Amino acid sequence: MKLAAALILGLSIGVAQTQMPRPPLSPIPAPPPRPPVDNPGLPSVFIIGDSTASNGERNGWGDPFADYFDATRINAANRAVAGFSSRSFITVGVWDRVMKEMKSGDFVLLQMGQNDGGTLDTGRARGSLPGLGEDTKEVTMPDGKTELVHTYGWYMRKYIADTKAKGATIIVMSLTAKNIFRDGKNVRVYDHFSQWAAEVAQSAGVEFLDHIDIVANEYDKLGPEKVRGLFTDSTHTTAVGADRNASFVVAGLKTLNSPLVQYLSAKGQAVPAYDPSVTPPPGPAPAAGPRGAAPGQGPMPPPPQI
Repeated sequence: MKLAAALILGLSIGVAQTQMPRPPLSPIPAPPPRPPVDNPGLPSVFIIGDSTASNGERNGWGDPFADYFDATRINAANRAVAGFSSRSFITVGVWDRVMKEMKSGDFVLLQMGQNDGGTLDTGRARGSLPGLGEDTKEVTMPDGKTELVHTYGWYMRKYIADTKAKGATIIVMSLTAKNIFRDGKNVRVYDHFSQWAAEVAQSAGVEFLDHIDIVANEYDKLGPEKVRGLFTDSTHTTAVGADRNASFVVAGLKTLNSPLVQYLSAKGQAVPAYDPSVTPPPGPAPAAGPRGAAPGQGPMPPPPQI
Protein backbone atom coordinates (compact mmCIF):
# COMPACT_ATOMS: atom_id res chain seq x y z
CA MET A 1 0.00 0.00 0.00
CA LYS A 2 2.79 2.45 0.87
CA LEU A 3 4.52 1.70 -2.43
CA ALA A 4 1.30 2.28 -4.37
CA ALA A 5 0.62 5.52 -2.52
CA ALA A 6 4.15 6.72 -3.25
CA LEU A 7 3.76 5.91 -6.94
CA ILE A 8 0.44 7.76 -7.11
CA LEU A 9 1.94 10.77 -5.31
CA GLY A 10 4.93 10.82 -7.63
CA LEU A 11 2.70 10.61 -10.68
CA SER A 12 0.52 13.44 -9.39
CA ILE A 13 3.53 15.65 -8.81
CA GLY A 14 4.88 14.86 -12.28
CA VAL A 15 1.57 15.71 -13.91
CA ALA A 16 1.31 18.93 -11.92
CA GLN A 17 4.81 19.92 -12.96
CA THR A 18 4.16 19.30 -16.63
CA GLN A 19 0.98 21.36 -16.46
CA MET A 20 2.57 24.37 -14.78
CA PRO A 21 2.28 27.39 -17.05
CA ARG A 22 5.43 28.96 -18.42
CA PRO A 23 6.38 32.32 -16.95
CA PRO A 24 5.27 35.14 -19.23
CA LEU A 25 7.81 36.49 -21.67
CA SER A 26 9.01 40.01 -21.13
CA PRO A 27 11.15 42.46 -23.08
CA ILE A 28 14.85 41.57 -23.08
CA PRO A 29 16.91 44.20 -21.24
CA ALA A 30 20.14 45.61 -22.60
CA PRO A 31 22.97 43.09 -22.21
CA PRO A 32 26.17 44.00 -20.38
CA PRO A 33 28.55 46.04 -22.55
CA ARG A 34 30.96 44.03 -24.67
CA PRO A 35 34.71 44.46 -24.13
CA PRO A 36 36.13 47.27 -26.27
CA VAL A 37 37.89 46.44 -29.51
CA ASP A 38 41.45 45.18 -29.09
CA ASN A 39 43.13 47.99 -31.00
CA PRO A 40 41.11 51.23 -31.29
CA GLY A 41 43.70 52.61 -33.70
CA LEU A 42 42.77 50.04 -36.33
CA PRO A 43 39.60 50.06 -38.44
CA SER A 44 36.81 47.90 -37.06
CA VAL A 45 34.00 45.89 -38.60
CA PHE A 46 30.93 45.76 -36.34
CA ILE A 47 28.36 42.98 -36.70
CA ILE A 48 24.80 44.05 -35.88
CA GLY A 49 22.29 41.22 -35.65
CA ASP A 50 20.50 38.67 -33.50
CA SER A 51 21.02 35.08 -32.31
CA THR A 52 21.90 33.82 -35.78
CA ALA A 53 25.08 35.93 -35.41
CA SER A 54 25.57 35.65 -31.64
CA ASN A 55 24.25 32.67 -29.70
CA GLY A 56 26.42 31.37 -26.91
CA GLU A 57 29.97 30.16 -27.49
CA ARG A 58 30.65 30.56 -31.23
CA ASN A 59 27.23 29.25 -32.26
CA GLY A 60 26.43 32.39 -34.26
CA TRP A 61 28.34 33.32 -37.41
CA GLY A 62 29.56 36.63 -35.93
CA ASP A 63 32.07 34.94 -33.61
CA PRO A 64 34.02 32.74 -36.08
CA PHE A 65 33.82 35.59 -38.59
CA ALA A 66 36.81 37.15 -36.81
CA ASP A 67 38.99 34.20 -37.82
CA TYR A 68 38.69 35.23 -41.47
CA PHE A 69 40.37 38.59 -40.80
CA ASP A 70 43.88 39.68 -39.91
CA ALA A 71 43.65 40.92 -36.30
CA THR A 72 46.81 42.99 -36.77
CA ARG A 73 45.04 45.09 -39.41
CA ILE A 74 41.36 45.21 -38.39
CA ASN A 75 39.12 44.56 -35.38
CA ALA A 76 36.19 42.19 -35.93
CA ALA A 77 33.66 43.20 -33.25
CA ASN A 78 30.56 41.05 -32.89
CA ARG A 79 27.89 43.29 -31.36
CA ALA A 80 24.89 41.10 -32.29
CA VAL A 81 22.51 40.27 -29.43
CA ALA A 82 20.34 37.16 -29.26
CA GLY A 83 16.63 37.88 -29.22
CA PHE A 84 16.84 41.44 -30.49
CA SER A 85 15.11 43.06 -33.44
CA SER A 86 15.93 46.09 -35.53
CA ARG A 87 13.70 48.02 -33.14
CA SER A 88 14.85 46.73 -29.74
CA PHE A 89 18.55 46.92 -30.63
CA ILE A 90 18.00 50.67 -30.90
CA THR A 91 15.43 51.30 -28.17
CA VAL A 92 17.34 49.63 -25.31
CA GLY A 93 20.53 51.49 -26.20
CA VAL A 94 22.79 48.82 -27.73
CA TRP A 95 23.10 50.75 -30.99
CA ASP A 96 24.13 53.87 -29.06
CA ARG A 97 27.00 51.87 -27.55
CA VAL A 98 28.16 50.81 -31.01
CA MET A 99 27.95 54.39 -32.22
CA LYS A 100 30.25 55.49 -29.41
CA GLU A 101 32.83 52.93 -30.54
CA MET A 102 32.47 53.68 -34.25
CA LYS A 103 34.80 56.04 -36.11
CA SER A 104 35.46 57.15 -39.66
CA GLY A 105 36.83 54.31 -41.77
CA ASP A 106 35.00 51.57 -39.87
CA PHE A 107 32.51 49.07 -41.30
CA VAL A 108 29.11 47.75 -40.24
CA LEU A 109 27.46 44.50 -41.30
CA LEU A 110 23.73 44.91 -40.63
CA GLN A 111 21.53 41.80 -40.51
CA MET A 112 18.15 42.28 -38.85
CA GLY A 113 14.63 40.93 -39.32
CA GLN A 114 14.57 37.53 -37.61
CA ASN A 115 12.64 38.92 -34.62
CA ASP A 116 10.88 41.88 -36.22
CA GLY A 117 7.70 39.92 -36.82
CA GLY A 118 7.07 39.64 -33.09
CA THR A 119 4.48 41.40 -30.96
CA LEU A 120 4.55 45.16 -30.54
CA ASP A 121 3.55 45.57 -26.89
CA THR A 122 3.25 42.14 -25.24
CA GLY A 123 5.69 39.34 -24.54
CA ARG A 124 9.09 40.34 -25.86
CA ALA A 125 7.49 43.50 -27.29
CA ARG A 126 10.14 43.84 -29.97
CA GLY A 127 8.27 43.69 -33.26
CA SER A 128 8.42 46.47 -35.83
CA LEU A 129 5.64 47.58 -38.12
CA PRO A 130 5.77 45.74 -41.46
CA GLY A 131 7.05 47.41 -44.59
CA LEU A 132 9.29 50.31 -45.51
CA GLY A 133 7.05 53.33 -45.02
CA GLU A 134 6.85 56.06 -42.41
CA ASP A 135 3.92 54.55 -40.51
CA THR A 136 4.02 54.72 -36.73
CA LYS A 137 2.01 53.33 -33.85
CA GLU A 138 2.12 54.35 -30.22
CA VAL A 139 2.06 51.35 -27.89
CA THR A 140 2.09 50.85 -24.15
CA MET A 141 4.91 48.56 -23.10
CA PRO A 142 4.61 45.93 -20.34
CA ASP A 143 6.26 48.36 -17.89
CA GLY A 144 3.57 50.96 -18.59
CA LYS A 145 5.78 53.28 -20.65
CA THR A 146 4.68 54.37 -24.10
CA GLU A 147 6.80 53.92 -27.21
CA LEU A 148 6.37 55.09 -30.79
CA VAL A 149 6.98 52.05 -32.98
CA HIS A 150 8.19 52.52 -36.57
CA THR A 151 8.40 50.27 -39.62
CA TYR A 152 11.22 47.82 -40.26
CA GLY A 153 12.37 50.08 -43.08
CA TRP A 154 12.52 53.12 -40.80
CA TYR A 155 14.79 51.35 -38.31
CA MET A 156 17.04 50.03 -41.09
CA ARG A 157 17.34 53.51 -42.60
CA LYS A 158 18.35 54.87 -39.20
CA TYR A 159 21.23 52.39 -38.94
CA ILE A 160 22.37 53.41 -42.41
CA ALA A 161 22.08 57.17 -41.79
CA ASP A 162 23.86 56.97 -38.42
CA THR A 163 26.70 54.91 -39.89
CA LYS A 164 27.17 57.28 -42.81
CA ALA A 165 27.21 60.23 -40.41
CA LYS A 166 30.18 58.61 -38.65
CA GLY A 167 32.06 58.29 -41.92
CA ALA A 168 31.82 54.51 -41.78
CA THR A 169 30.71 52.03 -44.44
CA ILE A 170 27.60 49.89 -43.95
CA ILE A 171 26.69 46.69 -45.77
CA VAL A 172 23.08 45.52 -45.41
CA MET A 173 22.53 41.76 -45.34
CA SER A 174 19.56 39.50 -45.90
CA LEU A 175 18.72 36.98 -43.19
CA THR A 176 20.48 33.66 -42.64
CA ALA A 177 18.94 30.51 -44.12
CA LYS A 178 17.12 28.12 -41.80
CA ASN A 179 17.04 24.35 -41.40
CA ILE A 180 13.70 24.05 -43.19
CA PHE A 181 13.30 22.04 -46.39
CA ARG A 182 10.48 21.15 -48.75
CA ASP A 183 10.89 18.65 -51.57
CA GLY A 184 14.61 18.48 -50.83
CA LYS A 185 15.15 22.23 -51.23
CA ASN A 186 15.81 24.86 -48.60
CA VAL A 187 12.84 27.14 -47.99
CA ARG A 188 13.59 30.86 -47.93
CA VAL A 189 11.64 31.58 -44.75
CA TYR A 190 10.60 35.14 -43.83
CA ASP A 191 11.99 36.28 -47.17
CA HIS A 192 9.93 39.49 -47.13
CA PHE A 193 12.39 40.90 -44.59
CA SER A 194 15.27 40.04 -46.91
CA GLN A 195 13.46 41.74 -49.78
CA TRP A 196 12.80 44.80 -47.66
CA ALA A 197 16.45 44.88 -46.62
CA ALA A 198 17.50 44.78 -50.28
CA GLU A 199 15.13 47.62 -51.14
CA VAL A 200 16.37 49.75 -48.25
CA ALA A 201 19.98 49.19 -49.30
CA GLN A 202 19.23 50.10 -52.91
CA SER A 203 17.34 53.26 -52.00
CA ALA A 204 20.14 54.34 -49.64
CA GLY A 205 22.88 53.61 -52.14
CA VAL A 206 24.71 51.05 -50.00
CA GLU A 207 25.88 47.51 -50.70
CA PHE A 208 23.56 44.54 -50.16
CA LEU A 209 24.88 41.07 -49.36
CA ASP A 210 22.28 38.38 -50.04
CA HIS A 211 23.35 35.97 -47.31
CA ILE A 212 20.19 33.88 -47.39
CA ASP A 213 20.62 33.18 -51.09
CA ILE A 214 24.28 32.20 -50.75
CA VAL A 215 23.65 29.94 -47.75
CA ALA A 216 20.40 28.41 -49.02
CA ASN A 217 21.95 27.53 -52.37
CA GLU A 218 24.76 25.77 -50.54
CA TYR A 219 22.22 23.96 -48.36
CA ASP A 220 20.42 22.82 -51.51
CA LYS A 221 23.64 21.15 -52.64
CA LEU A 222 24.28 19.56 -49.25
CA GLY A 223 20.75 18.26 -48.80
CA PRO A 224 18.52 18.08 -45.70
CA GLU A 225 20.38 15.29 -43.92
CA LYS A 226 23.80 16.97 -43.95
CA VAL A 227 22.34 20.38 -43.16
CA ARG A 228 20.51 18.99 -40.13
CA GLY A 229 23.89 18.30 -38.51
CA LEU A 230 24.77 21.99 -38.76
CA PHE A 231 21.82 23.10 -36.60
CA THR A 232 20.54 22.74 -33.06
CA ASP A 233 16.98 23.57 -34.17
CA SER A 234 15.32 25.14 -37.21
CA THR A 235 17.09 28.47 -36.70
CA HIS A 236 20.27 28.22 -34.65
CA THR A 237 23.49 26.63 -35.82
CA THR A 238 26.15 24.54 -34.15
CA ALA A 239 29.66 25.95 -34.00
CA VAL A 240 30.45 24.16 -37.26
CA GLY A 241 27.35 25.59 -38.91
CA ALA A 242 28.20 29.07 -37.64
CA ASP A 243 31.67 28.88 -39.14
CA ARG A 244 30.23 27.85 -42.50
CA ASN A 245 27.84 30.78 -42.42
CA ALA A 246 30.71 33.12 -41.58
CA SER A 247 32.62 31.81 -44.60
CA PHE A 248 29.57 32.53 -46.78
CA VAL A 249 29.62 36.16 -45.59
CA VAL A 250 33.25 36.36 -46.70
CA ALA A 251 32.31 34.79 -50.05
CA GLY A 252 29.64 37.46 -50.49
CA LEU A 253 32.05 40.25 -49.57
CA LYS A 254 34.42 39.02 -52.26
CA THR A 255 31.64 39.01 -54.83
CA LEU A 256 30.85 42.61 -53.88
CA ASN A 257 34.55 43.47 -54.11
CA SER A 258 34.14 45.06 -50.69
CA PRO A 259 37.02 47.06 -49.21
CA LEU A 260 36.87 44.61 -46.31
CA VAL A 261 38.52 41.99 -48.53
CA GLN A 262 41.90 43.72 -48.13
CA TYR A 263 41.89 42.81 -44.43
CA LEU A 264 41.35 39.05 -44.80
CA SER A 265 43.54 36.53 -43.03
CA ALA A 266 44.96 33.48 -44.79
CA LYS A 267 41.77 31.63 -43.88
CA GLY A 268 39.66 34.38 -45.40
CA GLN A 269 41.76 34.58 -48.54
CA ALA A 270 41.20 30.87 -49.11
CA VAL A 271 37.42 31.34 -49.35
CA PRO A 272 36.27 31.53 -52.99
CA ALA A 273 33.99 34.35 -54.05
CA TYR A 274 30.33 33.44 -54.37
CA ASP A 275 29.49 32.62 -57.97
CA PRO A 276 25.73 32.32 -58.51
CA SER A 277 26.31 30.80 -61.95
CA VAL A 278 27.58 27.55 -60.40
CA THR A 279 24.84 27.16 -57.81
CA PRO A 280 21.67 25.12 -58.30
CA PRO A 281 18.34 26.83 -58.93
CA PRO A 282 16.97 28.53 -55.81
CA GLY A 283 14.83 26.44 -53.52
CA PRO A 284 11.13 27.15 -53.05
CA ALA A 285 10.18 30.59 -51.82
CA PRO A 286 7.57 30.92 -49.10
CA ALA A 287 4.06 31.78 -50.17
CA ALA A 288 2.46 35.01 -49.07
CA GLY A 289 1.00 34.64 -45.62
CA PRO A 290 1.73 35.12 -41.92
CA ARG A 291 5.48 35.41 -41.42
CA GLY A 292 6.21 34.00 -44.86
CA ALA A 293 4.39 30.69 -44.68
CA ALA A 294 5.70 28.03 -47.04
CA PRO A 295 3.23 26.21 -49.32
CA GLY A 296 2.10 22.93 -47.86
CA GLN A 297 3.38 23.79 -44.40
CA GLY A 298 0.84 26.28 -43.15
CA PRO A 299 1.96 29.40 -41.28
CA MET A 300 5.53 29.16 -40.07
CA PRO A 301 5.89 29.12 -36.29
CA PRO A 302 7.33 32.23 -34.72
CA PRO A 303 11.08 32.14 -34.13
CA PRO A 304 12.27 30.70 -30.81
CA GLN A 305 11.64 33.09 -27.95
CA ILE A 306 15.03 33.73 -26.41
